[in-house]
Amino acid sequence: MNDNVRVTLTLWLMLAVFTAMPQAQAADAFPQRPIHLIVPFAPGGGADNNARQIAEPWSKALGQTIVIENKPGAGGTLGASYVAHAAADGYTLLYTTPGQQMTAPYLLKQLPYRPFDDLVSIGKVTEGANVLVVSKNLPVHDVQTLIDYARAHPGKLGFASSGIGSSSHLAGELFKKEAGIDIFHVPYRGTGPARTDVLSGQVPMTIDTLSVYLPDIRAGAVRALGVSTSTRNPTAPDIAAIAETLQGFEAYPVNYITAPVRTPEAIIRKLNATLNQALQDPKLRASLIAVGTTPQGSTPEQMDALVRSESRKWKTLIESAHIKIE
Repeated sequence: MNDNVRVTLTLWLMLAVFTAMPQAQAADAFPQRPIHLIVPFAPGGGADNNARQIAEPWSKALGQTIVIENKPGAGGTLGASYVAHAAADGYTLLYTTPGQQMTAPYLLKQLPYRPFDDLVSIGKVTEGANVLVVSKNLPVHDVQTLIDYARAHPGKLGFASSGIGSSSHLAGELFKKEAGIDIFHVPYRGTGPARTDVLSGQVPMTIDTLSVYLPDIRAGAVRALGVSTSTRNPTAPDIAAIAETLQGFEAYPVNYITAPVRTPEAIIRKLNATLNQALQDPKLRASLIAVGTTPQGSTPEQMDALVRSESRKWKTLIESAHIKIE
């Protein structure tokens, strides 16, 4: 190696070290004030409850307070827009659900932010579970007999959901597509009113939140046929997975954390490491698992890959089913 090459390499190495130093120093000092975790829904819902539960152990891991701030509206996209346009310094984060990046781009004509260009993944928090339940007076007892019954009665079975474009709507459409059956959608304004009509037999079936329906299942008020995750849920291991009959079926809500896209890499890594640490808290894990939610954790790269693969999956379904939110 001649002297010119050696000098050039030395200069490049020095430049790399000096460039990395400010980021490393910023991460060491971070956070110096409370972090605002934006929940893009009203207080009291599942995402809000999960965010408030994770905030306590995450605050301890970070050594700084995490403040939950609710910014509901437009299916979670108003809160997402707020974070997407916030300062990229790690102090404003989004408690993200599938709608903000995975489905809203294909359900809405226009968004006030760019889902993949304005937000960057920090890490996965939880995977939820939906459950396929049917009215007691429907003469089916497992996924296969439901499929057989639907094929024998095309266009006669409705499935309830918590609203157009909701996870329960998309889960029902995916089941319809993969089972090759003719069932129709009955949208409601939330899981509560949908549950009322499923319990009464007004609508014969739904694929919705396990934690909501678990007391009804255990009381014998409805019949559970399968959970929507690829394997059985530890909270209710006696309920089969839909995938045991429909191979590859998965339709579950994932919750994760995102930040404005220009947030320094070193800060993202610190947020990710402390988030994963918080998710190991025994009290938090027990509380989440008790309601059918599985604490997860991931690297930023793993979460980003999941967002993009799920986005492609739901884009295909939404377009083929011609689903739009007006």
